[in-house]
Amino acid sequence: MDMLLKAIRHYIPLSSDDETIIWSLFRVQKLQKGQHLLQAGAICKNIFFIEQGLVRYYAIIDGEEKTSYFNKEGEFVCDYASFLPQTPSTINIQALEACTVYFISHSNMHLFYERVKYGERFGRLALEDVYVNLINQVRPLYNDTPELRYQFFLSKFPDTGQRIPQYYIASYIGIKPQSLSRIRKRMSGRN
Repeated sequence: MDMLLKAIRHYIPLSSDDETIIWSLFRVQKLQKGQHLLQAGAICKNIFFIEQGLVRYYAIIDGEEKTSYFNKEGEFVCDYASFLPQTPSTINIQALEACTVYFISHSNMHLFYERVKYGERFGRLALEDVYVNLINQVRPLYNDTPELRYQFFLSKFPDTGQRIPQYYIASYIGIKPQSLSRIRKRMSGRN
């Protein structure tokens, strides 16, 4: 739980009383590779924090899986569009490898806001980060070539690229795996 507390401290200071409250509100869960934290159609009832492992976000569009994001150790995971209003999700969140996660329920998150001294500030700052990350993630899909999108992926996930299957990377940048292979070959020829 030290990694979780450090992630929260990135946004707000924590007293020992705050840490005790946090310990009481979060639970731990282990996931196997391939297991889902969330499936489309279900309501996202928890915010997760990855202590160990890697997950991907994806939707099924026209019968095909489209990967939209990845999260790794030290990051929060949630479909906020489902979590905040408590409405059914349109995305899936799946473990790409065995994961250990801490999670807090929707109702416990409200207790976090009330009981932790700067809890509401944490919620605001964390959601601001989510919003900025989302904008930065979507912009290249509309403005950049596939090669630039792949370079963006490499800069965004420099230490996890080898842990993600190539077909998920191709899906994330919006191309077929064969096109990704050609891009990687061209890029390796430059080195």
